[in-house]
Amino acid sequence: MALRDKYINPFTDFGFKKLFGTELNKDLLIDFLNEVVLPKERKIKDLTYANSERMGRTTLDRKVIFDLYCVGENDERFIVEMQKAKQNYFKDRSVYYASFPIQEQSIRGDWNFKLAEVYTVGILDFVFSEDENEKTVRHEVKLKDQNCKVFYDKLTFIYLEMPNFIKTEEELETTYDKWLYVLKHLSELEKRPQKLQEKVFEKLFKAAEIAKYSPIELDEYENSLKQYRDLKNAMDTSHNDGKIEGRIEQKIEGIIKALRRGRLTIDEILEDFEVSVDFVLKIKEENNL
Repeated sequence: MALRDKYINPFTDFGFKKLFGTELNKDLLIDFLNEVVLPKERKIKDLTYANSERMGRTTLDRKVIFDLYCVGENDERFIVEMQKAKQNYFKDRSVYYASFPIQEQSIRGDWNFKLAEVYTVGILDFVFSEDENEKTVRHEVKLKDQNCKVFYDKLTFIYLEMPNFIKTEEELETTYDKWLYVLKHLSELEKRPQKLQEKVFEKLFKAAEIAKYSPIELDEYENSLKQYRDLKNAMDTSHNDGKIEGRIEQKIEGIIKALRRGRLTIDEILEDFEVSVDFVLKIKEENNL
Protein backbone atom coordinates (compact mmCIF):
# COMPACT_ATOMS: atom_id res chain seq x y z
CA MET A 1 0.00 0.00 0.00
CA ALA A 2 1.43 3.38 -0.99
CA LEU A 3 1.01 5.96 1.75
CA ARG A 4 0.32 9.34 0.20
CA ASP A 5 -0.74 11.19 3.35
CA LYS A 6 1.82 13.25 5.22
CA TYR A 7 0.29 12.66 8.66
CA ILE A 8 -1.21 9.59 10.26
CA ASN A 9 -4.91 9.05 10.78
CA PRO A 10 -5.62 9.29 14.55
CA PHE A 11 -8.72 7.10 14.16
CA THR A 12 -6.51 4.08 13.41
CA ASP A 13 -5.39 1.99 16.36
CA PHE A 14 -1.74 2.66 15.56
CA GLY A 15 -2.27 6.39 15.04
CA PHE A 16 -4.24 6.91 18.24
CA LYS A 17 -1.75 5.08 20.43
CA LYS A 18 1.23 6.68 18.68
CA LEU A 19 -0.05 10.16 19.49
CA PHE A 20 -1.55 9.58 22.93
CA GLY A 21 -0.41 6.25 24.31
CA THR A 22 3.32 6.67 24.96
CA GLU A 23 5.38 8.28 27.71
CA LEU A 24 7.11 10.35 25.04
CA ASN A 25 3.81 11.99 24.08
CA LYS A 26 2.17 12.00 27.50
CA ASP A 27 1.95 15.80 27.45
CA LEU A 28 -0.32 15.58 24.38
CA LEU A 29 -2.81 13.43 26.27
CA ILE A 30 -2.63 15.70 29.33
CA ASP A 31 -3.38 18.78 27.24
CA PHE A 32 -6.24 16.99 25.45
CA LEU A 33 -7.83 15.91 28.74
CA ASN A 34 -7.43 19.38 30.27
CA GLU A 35 -8.87 21.25 27.28
CA VAL A 36 -11.56 18.85 26.06
CA VAL A 37 -12.60 16.63 28.97
CA LEU A 38 -12.05 18.23 32.37
CA PRO A 39 -13.84 21.33 33.71
CA LYS A 40 -11.76 24.50 33.97
CA GLU A 41 -11.34 24.18 37.73
CA ARG A 42 -10.08 20.57 37.50
CA LYS A 43 -6.82 20.40 35.56
CA ILE A 44 -4.13 17.74 35.82
CA LYS A 45 -0.39 18.28 35.57
CA ASP A 46 0.65 14.66 35.33
CA LEU A 47 -0.72 11.17 34.78
CA THR A 48 0.44 7.58 34.77
CA TYR A 49 -0.36 5.04 32.09
CA ALA A 50 -1.96 1.95 33.56
CA ASN A 51 -2.31 -1.52 32.11
CA SER A 52 -5.11 -1.24 29.53
CA GLU A 53 -6.06 -4.90 29.98
CA ARG A 54 -8.51 -5.61 32.76
CA MET A 55 -9.91 -8.87 34.14
CA GLY A 56 -13.05 -9.32 36.22
CA ARG A 57 -12.95 -10.47 39.81
CA THR A 58 -12.84 -14.16 38.82
CA THR A 59 -11.05 -16.01 36.03
CA LEU A 60 -14.44 -16.71 34.45
CA ASP A 61 -15.28 -13.01 34.07
CA ARG A 62 -14.96 -11.31 30.71
CA LYS A 63 -11.67 -9.55 29.96
CA VAL A 64 -11.71 -6.01 28.56
CA ILE A 65 -8.99 -4.08 26.78
CA PHE A 66 -9.20 -0.29 26.77
CA ASP A 67 -7.60 1.85 24.07
CA LEU A 68 -6.02 3.96 26.80
CA TYR A 69 -6.28 3.79 30.56
CA CYS A 70 -4.47 6.22 32.82
CA VAL A 71 -4.51 7.62 36.34
CA GLY A 72 -4.22 11.33 37.14
CA GLU A 73 -2.09 12.84 39.87
CA ASN A 74 -5.11 13.02 42.21
CA ASP A 75 -6.04 9.40 41.50
CA GLU A 76 -8.61 10.27 38.80
CA ARG A 77 -9.15 7.42 36.37
CA PHE A 78 -9.42 8.06 32.62
CA ILE A 79 -10.59 5.59 30.00
CA VAL A 80 -10.08 7.05 26.52
CA GLU A 81 -11.54 5.17 23.57
CA MET A 82 -11.42 5.95 19.85
CA GLN A 83 -14.58 4.41 18.37
CA LYS A 84 -14.48 4.07 14.58
CA ALA A 85 -17.97 2.77 13.83
CA LYS A 86 -21.41 2.34 15.34
CA GLN A 87 -21.76 -0.64 17.62
CA ASN A 88 -24.80 -2.25 19.16
CA TYR A 89 -25.05 -1.44 22.88
CA PHE A 90 -22.09 0.96 22.74
CA LYS A 91 -23.43 2.94 25.70
CA ASP A 92 -23.89 -0.28 27.66
CA ARG A 93 -20.27 -1.11 26.92
CA SER A 94 -19.19 2.32 28.19
CA VAL A 95 -20.96 1.74 31.49
CA TYR A 96 -19.51 -1.76 31.76
CA TYR A 97 -16.00 -0.47 31.08
CA ALA A 98 -16.42 2.24 33.72
CA SER A 99 -17.17 -0.43 36.32
CA PHE A 100 -13.58 -1.74 36.19
CA PRO A 101 -11.77 1.40 37.42
CA ILE A 102 -14.50 1.73 40.06
CA GLN A 103 -14.15 -1.83 41.40
CA GLU A 104 -10.36 -1.80 41.41
CA GLN A 105 -10.40 1.01 43.99
CA SER A 106 -11.78 -1.31 46.68
CA ILE A 107 -9.48 -1.89 49.63
CA ARG A 108 -9.32 -5.06 51.71
CA GLY A 109 -10.19 -4.67 55.34
CA ASP A 110 -11.57 -1.43 56.75
CA TRP A 111 -12.62 0.92 53.95
CA ASN A 112 -15.04 3.85 53.92
CA PHE A 113 -15.98 3.34 50.22
CA LYS A 114 -14.57 6.71 49.13
CA LEU A 115 -13.93 6.61 45.37
CA ALA A 116 -11.81 8.68 43.02
CA GLU A 117 -13.35 10.27 39.94
CA VAL A 118 -13.78 8.15 36.83
CA TYR A 119 -13.98 9.61 33.33
CA THR A 120 -14.89 7.56 30.27
CA VAL A 121 -14.10 9.43 27.05
CA GLY A 122 -15.38 8.26 23.67
CA ILE A 123 -14.03 9.96 20.54
CA LEU A 124 -16.59 8.85 17.98
CA ASP A 125 -16.15 8.73 14.21
CA PHE A 126 -19.95 8.54 13.92
CA VAL A 127 -23.13 10.10 15.32
CA PHE A 128 -25.53 8.25 17.60
CA SER A 129 -28.72 7.35 15.75
CA GLU A 130 -30.83 9.39 18.16
CA ASP A 131 -28.65 12.45 17.48
CA GLU A 132 -28.72 12.36 13.68
CA ASN A 133 -30.88 15.49 13.51
CA GLU A 134 -28.76 17.37 16.04
CA LYS A 135 -25.41 19.10 15.64
CA THR A 136 -24.05 18.75 19.17
CA VAL A 137 -20.42 17.63 19.30
CA ARG A 138 -19.69 17.17 23.00
CA HIS A 139 -22.04 15.22 25.25
CA GLU A 140 -21.33 15.16 28.98
CA VAL A 141 -23.30 12.60 30.96
CA LYS A 142 -23.56 12.29 34.75
CA LEU A 143 -25.85 10.44 37.14
CA LYS A 144 -28.82 12.75 37.86
CA ASP A 145 -32.07 12.61 39.80
CA GLN A 146 -35.65 13.23 38.59
CA ASN A 147 -35.06 17.00 38.76
CA CYS A 148 -31.93 16.80 36.58
CA LYS A 149 -29.78 17.61 39.61
CA VAL A 150 -26.45 15.81 39.68
CA PHE A 151 -26.77 12.97 42.19
CA TYR A 152 -23.20 11.67 41.83
CA ASP A 153 -20.43 13.78 40.32
CA LYS A 154 -17.54 11.32 40.34
CA LEU A 155 -18.64 9.33 37.29
CA THR A 156 -18.60 11.20 33.98
CA PHE A 157 -19.06 10.03 30.40
CA ILE A 158 -17.83 12.32 27.63
CA TYR A 159 -18.80 11.52 24.04
CA LEU A 160 -17.38 13.54 21.14
CA GLU A 161 -19.41 13.05 17.95
CA MET A 162 -16.71 14.13 15.50
CA PRO A 163 -18.84 14.26 12.31
CA ASN A 164 -20.80 17.09 13.96
CA PHE A 165 -17.69 19.25 14.28
CA ILE A 166 -17.80 21.44 11.16
CA LYS A 167 -15.71 24.50 12.05
CA THR A 168 -13.15 25.62 9.46
CA GLU A 169 -9.61 26.67 10.31
CA GLU A 170 -10.65 30.33 10.15
CA GLU A 171 -13.37 29.70 12.75
CA LEU A 172 -11.09 28.11 15.35
CA GLU A 173 -10.98 30.18 18.54
CA THR A 174 -10.35 28.00 21.59
CA THR A 175 -7.86 25.21 22.25
CA TYR A 176 -10.91 22.93 22.48
CA ASP A 177 -11.82 23.85 18.89
CA LYS A 178 -8.27 23.26 17.76
CA TRP A 179 -8.09 19.80 19.31
CA LEU A 180 -11.28 18.70 17.61
CA TYR A 181 -10.15 20.17 14.31
CA VAL A 182 -6.80 18.39 14.35
CA LEU A 183 -8.35 15.05 15.34
CA LYS A 184 -10.85 15.25 12.50
CA HIS A 185 -8.58 16.60 9.76
CA LEU A 186 -5.01 15.54 10.62
CA SER A 187 -4.61 12.93 7.89
CA GLU A 188 -5.94 15.37 5.25
CA LEU A 189 -3.46 18.16 6.00
CA GLU A 190 -0.29 18.97 4.09
CA LYS A 191 1.19 21.21 6.79
CA ARG A 192 0.42 22.53 10.24
CA PRO A 193 -2.33 25.17 9.96
CA GLN A 194 -1.50 28.73 10.93
CA LYS A 195 -4.11 28.64 13.69
CA LEU A 196 -2.38 25.67 15.35
CA GLN A 197 0.97 27.18 16.26
CA GLU A 198 0.97 26.30 19.97
CA LYS A 199 3.83 24.09 21.18
CA VAL A 200 1.51 21.17 21.93
CA PHE A 201 0.36 21.06 18.29
CA GLU A 202 3.91 21.54 17.02
CA LYS A 203 4.84 18.37 18.90
CA LEU A 204 1.71 16.54 17.72
CA PHE A 205 2.44 17.24 14.05
CA LYS A 206 6.03 16.07 14.46
CA ALA A 207 4.83 12.86 16.11
CA ALA A 208 2.27 12.34 13.32
CA GLU A 209 4.69 12.73 10.39
CA ILE A 210 4.71 9.41 8.55
CA ALA A 211 8.05 9.99 6.79
CA LYS A 212 9.89 9.80 10.12
CA TYR A 213 8.64 6.31 11.01
CA SER A 214 10.81 3.21 10.94
CA PRO A 215 10.01 0.39 8.47
CA ILE A 216 8.41 -1.60 11.29
CA GLU A 217 6.24 1.36 12.32
CA LEU A 218 5.24 1.97 8.71
CA ASP A 219 4.19 -1.65 8.34
CA GLU A 220 2.16 -1.48 11.56
CA TYR A 221 0.48 1.74 10.43
CA GLU A 222 -0.33 0.37 6.97
CA ASN A 223 -2.03 -2.67 8.54
CA SER A 224 -3.91 -0.46 10.98
CA LEU A 225 -5.00 1.90 8.19
CA LYS A 226 -6.23 -1.00 6.07
CA GLN A 227 -8.30 -2.33 8.96
CA TYR A 228 -9.79 1.13 9.51
CA ARG A 229 -10.68 1.59 5.83
CA ASP A 230 -12.15 -1.90 5.55
CA LEU A 231 -14.32 -1.26 8.59
CA LYS A 232 -15.47 2.13 7.29
CA ASN A 233 -16.31 0.69 3.87
CA ALA A 234 -18.28 -2.14 5.45
CA MET A 235 -20.19 0.26 7.69
CA ASP A 236 -20.91 2.68 4.82
CA THR A 237 -22.22 -0.18 2.67
CA SER A 238 -24.35 -1.45 5.54
CA HIS A 239 -25.70 2.07 6.14
CA ASN A 240 -26.61 2.54 2.47
CA ASP A 241 -28.21 -0.91 2.29
CA GLY A 242 -30.16 -0.05 5.41
CA LYS A 243 -31.46 3.13 3.82
CA ILE A 244 -32.61 1.21 0.74
CA GLU A 245 -34.24 -1.49 2.88
CA GLY A 246 -35.92 1.21 4.94
CA ARG A 247 -37.39 2.87 1.85
CA ILE A 248 -38.68 -0.48 0.56
CA GLU A 249 -40.26 -1.29 3.93
CA GLN A 250 -41.97 2.12 3.98
CA LYS A 251 -43.28 1.56 0.46
CA ILE A 252 -44.65 -1.87 1.36
CA GLU A 253 -46.36 -0.49 4.46
CA GLY A 254 -47.91 2.27 2.37
CA ILE A 255 -49.24 -0.18 -0.22
CA ILE A 256 -50.69 -2.46 2.49
CA LYS A 257 -52.50 0.50 4.08
CA ALA A 258 -53.84 1.62 0.66
CA LEU A 259 -55.12 -1.89 -0.14
CA ARG A 260 -56.77 -2.30 3.25
CA ARG A 261 -58.52 1.05 3.04
CA GLY A 262 -59.59 0.42 -0.54
CA ARG A 263 -59.26 4.12 -1.35
CA LEU A 264 -56.90 3.61 -4.27
CA THR A 265 -57.31 1.47 -7.37
CA ILE A 266 -54.53 -0.86 -8.47
CA ASP A 267 -53.62 1.58 -11.24
CA GLU A 268 -53.42 4.45 -8.73
CA ILE A 269 -51.22 2.37 -6.42
CA LEU A 270 -48.89 1.51 -9.32
CA GLU A 271 -48.55 5.19 -10.17
CA ASP A 272 -48.25 6.58 -6.64
CA PHE A 273 -45.73 4.03 -5.38
CA GLU A 274 -43.88 3.47 -8.69
CA VAL A 275 -44.07 -0.33 -8.49
CA SER A 276 -45.05 -3.16 -10.82
CA VAL A 277 -48.32 -5.15 -10.90
CA ASP A 278 -46.43 -8.29 -9.82
CA PHE A 279 -45.04 -6.43 -6.78
CA VAL A 280 -48.53 -5.38 -5.65
CA LEU A 281 -50.00 -8.84 -6.28
CA LYS A 282 -47.23 -10.42 -4.21
CA ILE A 283 -47.95 -8.04 -1.31
CA LYS A 284 -51.68 -8.84 -1.55
CA GLU A 285 -50.96 -12.57 -1.45
CA GLU A 286 -48.49 -12.40 1.47
CA ASN A 287 -50.88 -10.29 3.54
CA ASN A 288 -54.16 -12.05 2.55
CA LEU A 289 -55.60 -8.83 1.12
